Amino acid sequence: MLYSKIEGEGKPLLILHGFLGMLDNWKTIGTQFSTEGFEVHMLDMRNHGRSMQSDDFNYEIMAKDIYDYCVGHNLEQVDVIGHSMGGKTAMLFACTYPEKVHKLIVADIGPKFYPQHHQTILAGLNAVDFSKKPSRSEVEEIIGNFITDFGTRQFLMKSLYWIEPGQLAFRFNLAVFNQKVNEIGVALPDNAFFNKPTLFIRGGNSKYILDADIENINVHFPDMKLETIPNAGHWLHAENPKLFHQFASDFLK
Repeated sequence: MLYSKIEGEGKPLLILHGFLGMLDNWKTIGTQFSTEGFEVHMLDMRNHGRSMQSDDFNYEIMAKDIYDYCVGHNLEQVDVIGHSMGGKTAMLFACTYPEKVHKLIVADIGPKFYPQHHQTILAGLNAVDFSKKPSRSEVEEIIGNFITDFGTRQFLMKSLYWIEPGQLAFRFNLAVFNQKVNEIGVALPDNAFFNKPTLFIRGGNSKYILDADIENINVHFPDMKLETIPNAGHWLHAENPKLFHQFASDFLK
Protein backbone atom coordinates (compact mmCIF):
# COMPACT_ATOMS: atom_id res chain seq x y z
CA MET A 1 0.00 0.00 0.00
CA LEU A 2 1.19 3.51 -0.80
CA TYR A 3 2.19 5.78 2.07
CA SER A 4 -0.10 8.79 2.43
CA LYS A 5 -0.92 11.78 4.58
CA ILE A 6 -4.66 12.35 5.00
CA GLU A 7 -6.05 15.73 6.07
CA GLY A 8 -9.57 17.16 6.31
CA GLU A 9 -13.05 15.77 5.86
CA GLY A 10 -15.39 15.63 2.89
CA LYS A 11 -14.97 14.68 -0.75
CA PRO A 12 -11.86 12.50 -1.36
CA LEU A 13 -9.10 14.33 -3.27
CA LEU A 14 -5.94 12.45 -4.23
CA ILE A 15 -2.73 14.38 -4.97
CA LEU A 16 0.10 12.65 -6.89
CA HIS A 17 3.60 14.20 -6.99
CA GLY A 18 6.11 14.14 -9.84
CA PHE A 19 9.32 12.21 -10.56
CA LEU A 20 11.89 12.37 -7.71
CA GLY A 21 9.33 14.16 -5.52
CA MET A 22 7.29 13.23 -2.46
CA LEU A 23 3.97 14.10 -0.88
CA ASP A 24 5.48 16.98 1.13
CA ASN A 25 5.87 18.89 -2.18
CA TRP A 26 2.08 19.41 -2.02
CA LYS A 27 1.69 20.23 1.66
CA THR A 28 0.68 23.89 1.18
CA ILE A 29 -2.03 23.27 -1.42
CA GLY A 30 -3.13 19.97 0.15
CA THR A 31 -3.65 21.59 3.55
CA GLN A 32 -5.58 24.42 1.93
CA PHE A 33 -8.00 22.00 0.24
CA SER A 34 -8.39 20.09 3.53
CA THR A 35 -10.06 23.19 5.03
CA GLU A 36 -12.47 23.53 2.08
CA GLY A 37 -14.60 20.40 2.25
CA PHE A 38 -12.11 17.85 0.93
CA GLU A 39 -10.57 14.77 2.52
CA VAL A 40 -7.12 15.22 1.01
CA HIS A 41 -4.92 12.18 0.41
CA MET A 42 -1.34 13.26 -0.42
CA LEU A 43 0.44 10.14 -1.68
CA ASP A 44 4.05 9.02 -2.00
CA MET A 45 4.28 7.16 -5.31
CA ARG A 46 6.07 3.80 -5.47
CA ASN A 47 9.87 4.09 -5.25
CA HIS A 48 9.42 7.58 -3.75
CA GLY A 49 9.17 8.96 -0.24
CA ARG A 50 8.02 6.42 2.34
CA SER A 51 6.18 4.15 -0.12
CA MET A 52 7.34 0.67 -1.13
CA GLN A 53 10.52 0.19 -3.14
CA SER A 54 10.19 -2.11 -6.12
CA ASP A 55 11.96 -3.13 -9.32
CA ASP A 56 8.59 -2.74 -11.09
CA PHE A 57 8.21 0.82 -12.31
CA ASN A 58 5.89 1.94 -15.11
CA TYR A 59 2.64 3.85 -15.51
CA GLU A 60 0.41 0.76 -15.65
CA ILE A 61 1.64 -0.47 -12.30
CA MET A 62 1.51 3.03 -10.76
CA ALA A 63 -2.10 3.48 -11.95
CA LYS A 64 -2.91 0.10 -10.36
CA ASP A 65 -1.25 1.34 -7.13
CA ILE A 66 -3.72 4.24 -7.07
CA TYR A 67 -6.64 1.89 -7.69
CA ASP A 68 -5.48 -0.44 -4.89
CA TYR A 69 -5.09 2.56 -2.60
CA CYS A 70 -8.70 3.62 -3.30
CA VAL A 71 -9.98 0.11 -2.63
CA GLY A 72 -7.90 -0.18 0.54
CA HIS A 73 -9.29 3.13 1.86
CA ASN A 74 -12.90 2.44 0.75
CA LEU A 75 -12.88 5.41 -1.64
CA GLU A 76 -15.74 4.89 -4.08
CA GLN A 77 -14.99 7.90 -6.27
CA VAL A 78 -12.26 10.53 -6.07
CA ASP A 79 -11.04 13.76 -7.58
CA VAL A 80 -7.37 13.56 -8.60
CA ILE A 81 -4.60 16.14 -9.01
CA GLY A 82 -1.37 14.85 -10.58
CA HIS A 83 1.80 16.75 -11.44
CA SER A 84 4.29 15.64 -14.13
CA MET A 85 4.88 11.88 -13.57
CA GLY A 86 1.96 11.97 -11.15
CA GLY A 87 -0.11 13.66 -13.84
CA LYS A 88 0.67 10.94 -16.37
CA THR A 89 -0.22 8.34 -13.72
CA ALA A 90 -3.46 10.20 -12.94
CA MET A 91 -4.35 10.27 -16.66
CA LEU A 92 -3.86 6.51 -17.04
CA PHE A 93 -5.69 5.84 -13.76
CA ALA A 94 -8.69 7.86 -14.96
CA CYS A 95 -8.69 6.18 -18.38
CA THR A 96 -8.31 2.66 -16.93
CA TYR A 97 -10.69 3.01 -13.98
CA PRO A 98 -13.10 5.80 -15.04
CA GLU A 99 -15.72 4.68 -12.54
CA LYS A 100 -13.31 5.66 -9.75
CA VAL A 101 -12.72 9.24 -10.92
CA HIS A 102 -15.10 12.18 -10.71
CA LYS A 103 -12.85 15.02 -11.92
CA LEU A 104 -9.22 15.04 -13.05
CA ILE A 105 -6.61 17.81 -12.84
CA VAL A 106 -3.30 17.37 -14.66
CA ALA A 107 -0.45 19.77 -13.86
CA ASP A 108 2.07 20.54 -16.63
CA ILE A 109 2.25 17.25 -18.50
CA GLY A 110 0.50 15.95 -21.61
CA PRO A 111 -0.39 12.45 -22.83
CA LYS A 112 2.37 12.53 -25.49
CA PHE A 113 5.81 10.88 -25.46
CA TYR A 114 8.60 12.92 -23.85
CA PRO A 115 12.26 12.23 -24.73
CA GLN A 116 14.56 11.41 -21.81
CA HIS A 117 15.66 14.69 -20.24
CA HIS A 118 16.67 13.80 -16.67
CA GLN A 119 20.26 12.79 -17.51
CA THR A 120 21.93 15.73 -15.74
CA ILE A 121 19.82 15.35 -12.59
CA LEU A 122 20.52 11.61 -12.41
CA ALA A 123 24.24 12.24 -12.97
CA GLY A 124 24.24 14.66 -10.04
CA LEU A 125 22.41 12.22 -7.77
CA ASN A 126 24.68 9.32 -8.78
CA ALA A 127 27.77 11.44 -8.04
CA VAL A 128 26.93 11.34 -4.32
CA ASP A 129 28.89 8.56 -2.56
CA PHE A 130 27.01 7.90 0.67
CA SER A 131 29.67 5.40 1.81
CA LYS A 132 31.84 8.46 2.54
CA LYS A 133 29.13 9.70 4.95
CA PRO A 134 28.78 13.19 3.47
CA SER A 135 26.96 15.94 5.36
CA ARG A 136 23.81 17.61 3.97
CA SER A 137 25.84 20.60 2.77
CA GLU A 138 28.38 18.30 1.07
CA VAL A 139 25.58 16.44 -0.72
CA GLU A 140 24.14 19.74 -1.93
CA GLU A 141 27.56 20.89 -3.10
CA ILE A 142 28.07 17.68 -5.12
CA ILE A 143 24.63 17.94 -6.71
CA GLY A 144 25.31 21.64 -7.38
CA ASN A 145 28.19 20.71 -9.68
CA PHE A 146 25.56 19.26 -12.04
CA ILE A 147 22.39 21.21 -11.23
CA THR A 148 22.74 25.00 -11.26
CA ASP A 149 19.06 25.79 -10.60
CA PHE A 150 18.56 26.47 -6.87
CA GLY A 151 14.87 25.45 -6.88
CA THR A 152 15.63 22.07 -8.47
CA ARG A 153 18.39 21.40 -5.92
CA GLN A 154 16.09 22.26 -3.02
CA PHE A 155 13.41 19.99 -4.48
CA LEU A 156 15.86 17.06 -4.64
CA MET A 157 17.28 17.77 -1.17
CA LYS A 158 13.81 17.23 0.32
CA SER A 159 14.26 13.48 -0.29
CA LEU A 160 17.50 13.39 1.73
CA TYR A 161 17.12 11.83 5.19
CA TRP A 162 19.14 10.30 8.03
CA ILE A 163 18.97 6.48 8.00
CA GLU A 164 20.91 6.58 11.26
CA PRO A 165 23.12 9.20 12.97
CA GLY A 166 25.86 10.23 10.53
CA GLN A 167 24.40 8.30 7.56
CA LEU A 168 22.31 10.09 4.93
CA ALA A 169 20.44 8.53 1.99
CA PHE A 170 17.85 9.46 -0.61
CA ARG A 171 14.31 8.23 0.01
CA PHE A 172 13.72 7.55 -3.68
CA ASN A 173 14.94 4.38 -5.40
CA LEU A 174 17.78 5.77 -7.51
CA ALA A 175 19.02 2.31 -8.61
CA VAL A 176 15.68 1.52 -10.26
CA PHE A 177 15.41 5.00 -11.80
CA ASN A 178 18.84 4.55 -13.39
CA GLN A 179 17.54 1.43 -15.13
CA LYS A 180 13.99 2.55 -15.92
CA VAL A 181 14.12 6.32 -16.40
CA ASN A 182 12.77 5.93 -19.95
CA GLU A 183 9.44 4.80 -18.45
CA ILE A 184 8.87 8.40 -17.32
CA GLY A 185 8.50 9.67 -20.89
CA VAL A 186 6.18 6.93 -22.19
CA ALA A 187 3.03 8.18 -23.94
CA LEU A 188 -0.50 7.41 -22.86
CA PRO A 189 -1.81 4.41 -24.90
CA ASP A 190 -3.65 5.36 -28.10
CA ASN A 191 -6.81 3.68 -26.82
CA ALA A 192 -6.88 5.54 -23.48
CA PHE A 193 -9.84 7.90 -23.13
CA PHE A 194 -11.55 9.69 -20.23
CA ASN A 195 -14.84 11.44 -20.99
CA LYS A 196 -15.39 13.26 -17.69
CA PRO A 197 -14.33 16.83 -16.80
CA THR A 198 -10.55 17.26 -17.00
CA LEU A 199 -8.49 20.38 -16.33
CA PHE A 200 -4.94 20.79 -17.62
CA ILE A 201 -2.89 23.54 -15.95
CA ARG A 202 0.41 24.51 -17.55
CA GLY A 203 3.21 26.91 -16.69
CA GLY A 204 3.51 29.80 -19.12
CA ASN A 205 7.31 29.39 -19.20
CA SER A 206 7.21 25.59 -19.38
CA LYS A 207 7.59 23.61 -22.61
CA TYR A 208 5.74 20.51 -21.38
CA ILE A 209 2.34 21.46 -22.87
CA LEU A 210 2.60 23.36 -26.16
CA ASP A 211 -0.27 24.85 -28.12
CA ALA A 212 0.44 22.15 -30.72
CA ASP A 213 -0.34 19.48 -28.09
CA ILE A 214 -3.91 20.62 -27.39
CA GLU A 215 -5.45 18.68 -30.27
CA ASN A 216 -3.93 15.40 -29.03
CA ILE A 217 -5.00 16.12 -25.44
CA ASN A 218 -8.54 16.71 -26.71
CA VAL A 219 -8.60 13.28 -28.37
CA HIS A 220 -7.91 11.49 -25.07
CA PHE A 221 -9.86 13.93 -22.87
CA PRO A 222 -12.77 15.35 -24.91
CA ASP A 223 -14.23 17.20 -21.89
CA MET A 224 -11.01 19.12 -21.19
CA LYS A 225 -10.11 22.72 -20.54
CA LEU A 226 -6.66 24.30 -20.32
CA GLU A 227 -5.47 27.06 -17.99
CA THR A 228 -2.05 28.73 -18.06
CA ILE A 229 -0.20 30.22 -15.09
CA PRO A 230 1.88 33.09 -16.50
CA ASN A 231 5.57 33.42 -15.60
CA ALA A 232 5.64 29.93 -14.05
CA GLY A 233 7.72 26.93 -15.12
CA HIS A 234 7.26 23.21 -14.59
CA TRP A 235 6.92 23.56 -10.78
CA LEU A 236 3.92 25.84 -11.28
CA HIS A 237 2.19 24.78 -8.05
CA ALA A 238 5.23 25.87 -6.02
CA GLU A 239 5.92 29.02 -8.04
CA ASN A 240 2.36 30.35 -7.90
CA PRO A 241 0.36 28.26 -5.39
CA LYS A 242 -2.34 30.94 -5.11
CA LEU A 243 -3.30 30.90 -8.79
CA PHE A 244 -2.88 27.13 -9.05
CA HIS A 245 -5.24 26.66 -6.11
CA GLN A 246 -7.72 29.13 -7.62
CA PHE A 247 -7.84 27.29 -10.97
CA ALA A 248 -8.10 23.89 -9.28
CA SER A 249 -10.67 25.02 -6.72
CA ASP A 250 -12.94 26.68 -9.29
CA PHE A 251 -12.85 23.53 -11.40
CA LEU A 252 -13.50 21.08 -8.56
CA LYS A 253 -16.36 23.11 -7.13
